[in-house]
Amino acid sequence: MRNNAPAAVRVAGLRVVRGGTEVLGGLHLAVPAGQVVGLLGPSGSGKTTLMRAVVGVQETAGGEVEVLGLPAGHRDLRRRVGYVSQAPSVYADLTVAENLRYFATVLGAGRADVARVLGEVDLGRMAGRRVGALSGGERSRVSLGVALLARPELLVLDEPTVGLDPVLRRDLWQLFHRLSADGTSLLISSHVMDEAQRCDRLVLLRDGRVLADSTLPDLLASTGAADVEAAFLHLVEDGAAPAAHLVQAPAGRHAAAHGEGSR
Repeated sequence: MRNNAPAAVRVAGLRVVRGGTEVLGGLHLAVPAGQVVGLLGPSGSGKTTLMRAVVGVQETAGGEVEVLGLPAGHRDLRRRVGYVSQAPSVYADLTVAENLRYFATVLGAGRADVARVLGEVDLGRMAGRRVGALSGGERSRVSLGVALLARPELLVLDEPTVGLDPVLRRDLWQLFHRLSADGTSLLISSHVMDEAQRCDRLVLLRDGRVLADSTLPDLLASTGAADVEAAFLHLVEDGAAPAAHLVQAPAGRHAAAHGEGSR
């Protein structure tokens, strides 16, 4: 990303220590505004810890995290940032619609927003069902719907497509790109490497440090790999060259990231 390009998130020297172990060690990162940025890495790489730091709920040992021009966790960011964790954060004893109406009241959203969200996450036919009776993927979609109620400027999603069927997974990625086209910035984590093809930009994370921060085409060109998994292995086996050594692409969106045909 160019130094003068706008950023929704800037992370500088971020350190997180848990139980005496350094989980994130001096991490630097910038998430371009208005793009779908994929945070990819194996389980235990620090993805969730980084996302928690971005939304301001993670205790840190050093460094700075700036979100939409403000310190992470600032009270003025509450309506501007949407966060969906891996564990659905909705009420199991309420219906889908009741959950959305409740959170709409908390967030100052209206009935039109509830109807909009039911359509966006394809839960209209389940609006009257109790959340506790839904599948894990359906509950996750309710949580995503809650996050979308206030039309956040930044959406932070921790593995939102895990366990979903291919059709729903495709539909959600199409929604993510529609949100991006409307100006929303998205940071989406995944341990499924093929989802890299659906992102405008990629951040590869391993053992709490950034291996690469680039577009997919530039990542493949700089590593000589055929796909993102091979590129990841190349970086690991090559001693994990610093991300700054990779080709850094302009902030502009790569058109191929948007089509399902780019899979």
